[in-house]
Amino acid sequence: MPRVRLSLALIAALSLAACGSEPAEPTEAPATEAAPVAAPPAMMPDDAPPQEEAPGEVETASATPANCREEIGEAASARLVARCIAVSPATRPPCNALNACEMIQGEIDRSCAQYGESEQKPTECAA
Repeated sequence: MPRVRLSLALIAALSLAACGSEPAEPTEAPATEAAPVAAPPAMMPDDAPPQEEAPGEVETASATPANCREEIGEAASARLVARCIAVSPATRPPCNALNACEMIQGEIDRSCAQYGESEQKPTECAA
């Protein structure tokens, strides 16, 4: 047994000598309470699906009309919707007076642009 203790003491001494350092002195104890670190804001990828707004994050109503019917009136929005339905090949086109007029007109423009130069466009594309 004395040889084992002697061997362990020798190994410990050689280990300290090999490191080239003396036993470290104790350092100050770390602070018990660290200052809170603010987390960086979460970044959503550009292709992420829409998320619901948390309470308090809802934007105030803008000065622009909420839909085409409010923007240009009942009769004019009905004509725009009818044109959209007539030309759109989409199964669920955005041809609804409750959508923005810009969206409805965009669907008309997109649909009419699909016709080739030699093809006859519907009359609704010319309006």
